[in-house]
Amino acid sequence: MALKAGIIGLPNVGKSTLFNAITKKNILAANYPFATIDPNVGIVTVPDKRLETLNDMYMPERLIATQYEFIDIAGLVKGASQGEGLGNKFLANIREVDAIVQVVRCFENKDIIHVEGSLDPTRDIEIVNYELILSDLEIVEGRLSRIEKKAVTSNDKEGLYEVALLKRLQSILSEGRMLRLETFDEKESKLIKTYNLITHKPFIYLANVSEEDLLSDENEYVNKVREYASKEKSSVVLMCAKIESELSELDEDSKREFLKDLGIQNSGLDQLIHMTYHMLGLNTFFTVGSDEVRAWTFKSGMKAPECAGIIHTDFERGFIKAEVMSYDDLITYGSELKVKEAGKARLEGKEYLMQDGDICLFRFNVTK
Repeated sequence: MALKAGIIGLPNVGKSTLFNAITKKNILAANYPFATIDPNVGIVTVPDKRLETLNDMYMPERLIATQYEFIDIAGLVKGASQGEGLGNKFLANIREVDAIVQVVRCFENKDIIHVEGSLDPTRDIEIVNYELILSDLEIVEGRLSRIEKKAVTSNDKEGLYEVALLKRLQSILSEGRMLRLETFDEKESKLIKTYNLITHKPFIYLANVSEEDLLSDENEYVNKVREYASKEKSSVVLMCAKIESELSELDEDSKREFLKDLGIQNSGLDQLIHMTYHMLGLNTFFTVGSDEVRAWTFKSGMKAPECAGIIHTDFERGFIKAEVMSYDDLITYGSELKVKEAGKARLEGKEYLMQDGDICLFRFNVTK
């Protein structure tokens, strides 16, 4: 299950430049609004030092990391929902993502125009969020108009339940509120998820700063983003497009040395990935062998058969047991054999809740 994130923001905030840097793709990054028209999709591997260690231990023919997919769309502008600009047209491309990354410009540069004529992160965030709200409202009202009459006429219990929920969503959005800041029960949340409403998805604000401000706490624009995010309990990541661009050209050893010289432990991309994983409650399990060492992403709370199904549906359908050892135990004892001798290898059943760092071999049997 590849993690997907939609990258949004006003024009000229650095979306495409950052996208180029983190995915090593040379898409159009021009100094005028609407430079990016078609959505750009890029895939990066998720950094995990454990995978590197397992690769050194098993020396497999193939090493496969989990992936993070970014979708970059045209910049949104004020009035997008009424047909201004191009961004609103492409919001459909990010409705199925797991999280939204809103890029906010936090650097001064007189050579790069600002679509609003001045730099104001709070205003910029609110413009984008308002357009997302209006776009979701259009989806909700469209669904409501299609099902309300039939639900009322037939007195269908589930249909009336959905109508009531849609009217509640309509009221929230009409008042200019983001759905992710509201409280819904499990049944409501499950139904809302089927609508793919953008304002119901988790948000991360990515503050695009200059190289000089990356390690500074004195950037007034970044502080405004943090203040806004804290009110809605969202996260903020600082990233410098110039530095990320330089990092994208380096191998791993050179990258670590470069970051060390800057006094930075992790790149902006690495921070973004780890923050998204934490926010979405994602973990990693591994499968190992001489042919392949691979990392797999799963959601916290998933049981062994469900995780087996991530590899192949037959694994879940015919699940018998899972042979499990933890990554930490493997490193501590040095080999699978010694893990078993220490009594740390386990045979788990269908109710086993998978843990981050589990190394698994799934036993299954499917009869045709």
